[in-house]
Amino acid sequence: MAAANRVGDSSLAIEAVGLAKNFGAVRAVRGVDLAVRRGSVYGVLGPNGAGKTTTIRMLATLIAPDAGHARVLGHDLVTEADAVRRSVSLTGQLASVDEDLNGRENLVLLGRLLGLGRRQAKLRAVELLEAFGLAEASGRLVKNYSGGMRRRLDLAASIVVTPELMFLDEPTTGLDPHARNQVWDIVRALVAEGTTILLCTQYLDEADQLAEGIAVIDEGRVIAEGTPARLKASVGNGSLHVRLLDPADREVAAALLTERLGSAQSKNPVQREADPAALSVTCSSGDAGAQAVAALGAAGVSVADFSLGQPSLDEVFLALTGRVPSDGADAKQEVSV
Repeated sequence: MAAANRVGDSSLAIEAVGLAKNFGAVRAVRGVDLAVRRGSVYGVLGPNGAGKTTTIRMLATLIAPDAGHARVLGHDLVTEADAVRRSVSLTGQLASVDEDLNGRENLVLLGRLLGLGRRQAKLRAVELLEAFGLAEASGRLVKNYSGGMRRRLDLAASIVVTPELMFLDEPTTGLDPHARNQVWDIVRALVAEGTTILLCTQYLDEADQLAEGIAVIDEGRVIAEGTPARLKASVGNGSLHVRLLDPADREVAAALLTERLGSAQSKNPVQREADPAALSVTCSSGDAGAQAVAALGAAGVSVADFSLGQPSLDEVFLALTGRVPSDGADAKQEVSV
């Protein structure tokens, strides 16, 4: 991949070639290449168990790779691991703050551990609590925080001393839409100040919102790489979304769309959405999509509404892997570490 030709490029925060990791008989990561530009958000996308967390743990020097090599912020991942650790921050899937301390105490403690003086640590804690919307809850024990508040405090703790590179592993898992948007705003603000962020997520809309580049990982391998727009374009020129008047017509409509749009191949089936009256499928052009909708009407299938647009990243993943990402996917590769 492209990363193989970029080793030593000072414009890159991460340059990895052939990273691999096994846990007994489980091949968690099978040769990952990455090239992440400084000052950007780069998304590593895939379902649970794909190898995302293992890749991050290698790049953060928490576990050693079994094969391959990488440089992080110009430092060799293995021989200069201490230099890497001094320049990066890792926010994992679970909050790392102390539940028996309040928000302010957590940040002051971390500031002191990171070498800030007592007064400087207190000032930094106040600054971060204000910035993350936690000032009013600063004196409350963390065990009494909501999930969104804990996640924001965890992110604040990760930047008590602002890192050059931040690893975010599933930063919005379990959060409600409002809390997710708050986390996204924080990520954008960090990047605007020059921090590079490697974002691991199974949420395709999150990668679409934040990342300038994406690597799609499945079964420990990078199966596609590029900008969100480029990945969408790779699976077709358009996407047809149809909502039927009668959900009972969905299987008839699915069969007709399959016939009209030539999408019977296992990697591009008609997708049955959560709404029982809704279907979507990629198509070669807007004209082909419009003709398919007309065919539904001619067959007596009533359409409430439809839209034509770019494929979603969900549809990209479906086209690449033949399945949609699943929150309940087997995560045995990840829990091994």
